[in-house]
Amino acid sequence: MGSGSRSGAAGSRSTDAGLLFLRVVAGTSLLLKHGLEKPEHFSAMAQHFPNPLHIGPVPSLLFALISDFICSMLIVVGLGTRWASAVAFFNIFVAWAFVHHFLFFGRGADHGELIVLYLAAFGCLMLTGGGRFSMDAMRQR
Repeated sequence: MGSGSRSGAAGSRSTDAGLLFLRVVAGTSLLLKHGLEKPEHFSAMAQHFPNPLHIGPVPSLLFALISDFICSMLIVVGLGTRWASAVAFFNIFVAWAFVHHFLFFGRGADHGELIVLYLAAFGCLMLTGGGRFSMDAMRQR
């Protein structure tokens, strides 16, 4: 069983602390780097935003705003963590696949490593949830 107290499927305190750390760091990073710019510069961005799924630049920007602005805040506090992480994961994966063409190495691949790290973080949170130190866990008590 290892050291530390157990709380059912949630795991040990150190695992839950790790999930808290992952949520706060990945969610805050996404919010600060990609989330805040979307509501602040929405009208300017709407004119040239990528449209990888052919739903239109404005709907694509709206989805990215929900993912990068709203879902990142939900992830930080741990509210609807699995769903918010799924939305963020999907948005980032679509951008990597259709806008950045899965670039990781070479010329023009300046975002590849960051994209993979975001996908790993949000994929982990989709699978695990927010942990004991989240609003999701508080709501279940």
